[in-house]
Amino acid sequence: MVKVPSAVVAAGGLVGGYGVARWTKKRPLGGAVLAVAGAAAARQWRERAGGRAAGALTAAYVVAFAGSHPLAKKGGAWPAVFGVAGAVGLASWAVADRRG
Repeated sequence: MVKVPSAVVAAGGLVGGYGVARWTKKRPLGGAVLAVAGAAAARQWRERAGGRAAGALTAAYVVAFAGSHPLAKKGGAWPAVFGVAGAVGLASWAVADRRG
């Protein structure tokens, strides 16, 4: 079975959650995508880098989601979402994926 890097899961959850919410006009559905991807990434982070790193990366995921909202007011929704997704993906790769 192919393992998808946690960086892809986390970044995809942020982008996918926003995309689903926007295109379906159902924010809870987008939130579900965000939550499922976040939980899957957190499990991978814990397995690959330990509990402390998983906690820090999970906090970064939540902060990125919240932080995308004020960023969207400054530069647009999609650029904000891609920016925070890239930041979380990079952090995830550096902490959990780079080693294996």
